[in-house]
Amino acid sequence: MDTSRDAAEHHVGGAGTIRSIPIDRIRVLNPRSRDRKIFAGIVESIATVGLKRPITVTETKGEDGHPAYHLVCGQGRLEAFQALGEGDIPATVIEASEADLYLISLIENLARRQHSNRDLLTAVRVLEERGYGTTRIAEKTGLEPGYIQNILTLLRDGEDRLIAAVEKGWLPIRIATEIAKNDDAHIQVALMAAYEQGELRGGQFMRVRQLIDRRRALGKGNSRYSKKTDPKATMRTLVQTFETEVRRQRILVKKTDIAEQRLLFVVTAMRRLLADEHFRTLLRAERIGDMPKLLAEHLAPQEGTP
Repeated sequence: MDTSRDAAEHHVGGAGTIRSIPIDRIRVLNPRSRDRKIFAGIVESIATVGLKRPITVTETKGEDGHPAYHLVCGQGRLEAFQALGEGDIPATVIEASEADLYLISLIENLARRQHSNRDLLTAVRVLEERGYGTTRIAEKTGLEPGYIQNILTLLRDGEDRLIAAVEKGWLPIRIATEIAKNDDAHIQVALMAAYEQGELRGGQFMRVRQLIDRRRALGKGNSRYSKKTDPKATMRTLVQTFETEVRRQRILVKKTDIAEQRLLFVVTAMRRLLADEHFRTLLRAERIGDMPKLLAEHLAPQEGTP
C-alpha cells in the first residue's frame, strides 16, 4: 500500500513512488559484506530515530506471479529492519533498465562517506563509457569536477599500473595523477610533499617509489588490464619485451654505477680523514675507536699496496 504518492527523483531511474513493501518479497542481487560495528550503528539509529531514507527497489514479477522486488540500494537499512523484526519497509520503487540499475547501485555506493577506490574507478569508468562528461559525472557522484578529471586522466592515458595501485588502496588518486602528469623532478617534489603531510607513510612511500621505477622501466601497462594480443603481433611483442628489458637493465646498471661512485667517495673521504693526525686525536678524545665492519673492510689496505 502506498504511503506516499509523491514522485521521488533519482539519479538515473527517474521518478518513483514510495511504498511500504514486504521485506520477504525483496531480493538482494549483489549482496555485500559489511563491518559489524557499522551495521550495529545502523540498527541503533533506525531503532532510535527511525528510517531517515527509504531503500530503493525495482519491481518485477515473482515466481508465484505476485509482485517481487530487486534491491537497488539500501542493503544495510534492509538488514537492519530484518534484525529489528519488521515485516515491511518503506521503499522508493523505480523503473529502470538492467544497465541503469547497475549504474544506480554504483552511484549510491559512492554516496557513502567511505567508498573504496575500486568502487570509484569502476563507477567513473562505467559512466564515461555511457557517454557522460566530466561535469555530469561530478553531479551524479557528488565529487569535484577536478577530481573526476584526474580519474579520467588515468583511465584515458592507459595508466594501468597506477590504476591497479589505486584500486588496491595504497596509492591515493591525487598522487597517482601527479605521477601520470609530471616528469621525474616534479614527481619527486610531489612525493616529498605528500610524505611531509603524512599522506604517504614510510613503507607506503617506498612502495610508491618502487612502482614509479617499474612504470619507468616497463611502461604504463599491466598484464591484468592489457587487451588480448593479436597472434600476428607476437614477434613485435617479443621485440618490445626485449627492448623493455634492455631499458630496465640499463637503469639498473646506471643505479649501480651511481652507488659505486658514492661508496668510492665515502671511502676516499674517510681515508683522508683517518690520515689526518688532528682527526685521529679528536676520535680518541671522543672515545670513538671502532667503525662499521663493512666500512673498515673497504678502508683496509689492498694486497700489494703500501
